[in-house]
Amino acid sequence: MRSIYRTLNRNELTGIAAVCLAVGMIGVSYGATAVTSGLPFWLPLVLSVLVLAGGSELLFVGIVAAGGSVIAAVLAGLLVNARHLPYGLSLPDVVGTGRRRLLGTHIMNDESVAVSLAQPDRARRRAAYWMCGLGVLLAWPVGALLGVVIGAAVPDPDAFGLDAVFPAVLVALVLPAIRGDRATRWSALLGAVVAAATAPLLTAGLPVLVALPVALLVAMALTRNPVSREESVADTRCGERCSAANEPTLAEVDELAHRAIPGAGSVGEPPDSPTHSRFPSTRSAAGSGDGRPGSPLGIRSVGGGHE
Repeated sequence: MRSIYRTLNRNELTGIAAVCLAVGMIGVSYGATAVTSGLPFWLPLVLSVLVLAGGSELLFVGIVAAGGSVIAAVLAGLLVNARHLPYGLSLPDVVGTGRRRLLGTHIMNDESVAVSLAQPDRARRRAAYWMCGLGVLLAWPVGALLGVVIGAAVPDPDAFGLDAVFPAVLVALVLPAIRGDRATRWSALLGAVVAAATAPLLTAGLPVLVALPVALLVAMALTRNPVSREESVADTRCGERCSAANEPTLAEVDELAHRAIPGAGSVGEPPDSPTHSRFPSTRSAAGSGDGRPGSPLGIRSVGGGHE
């Protein structure tokens, strides 16, 4: 636990603490709702420890409180929790191995997954996942217990706006990942649109299940061609710089001329320079210098000889 604590910086620990505080506040609302719906006080407490899934627990309590069967409530909760399947596939390297994996999968929830995926490397993902998961494991039952205690005094917990804290914190958590990756940005946007459009038509928790395949397909389609427009522009600019760097300099042209015609003057050198006066017979050595076959380079009066 100490190594996990040292891996994360102060801002990350503060963010995880804020998430756990928000989860605890939602737990208060959950416990109060369960008690005011006529359910026994122990039921939300047991569910908060054994299930540890707010959406499924709220759906279970809602169905049972409305007179539905326990079997239907359990099946609905399992259906909502089906989103943990892609969660597990996306984080196979952070949940641990052996017996530790049992606890690692138990603390897998929206908060721990969101915090983990926002980290840049494996060590930070693992540390953030366990820190947030264990924090939620503590905050959610404690919040449910407080909700059960004060449930009779708060007939309508949603009137205090506690239900708005949870989604607001999740949005703040996933923003870094959305800003940094084009595929993640578009898949999250279209998934949110689908979930919002189907929310009035489906039971709570089901819109997320409908949006998940859409977001997954969009992410797969975009990652097939990972080269973005910005990268293409960067490659074009790099090509222009590389082409300019490969152009010969004036000194290189001068050296090539000296190798082809011994005694040739430097490029741009005046005819009366010492180099030209030292080699008066360059024209005869180079040929006629008028571009005919006698001139090897087809350069007129390269050596600066007198006409």
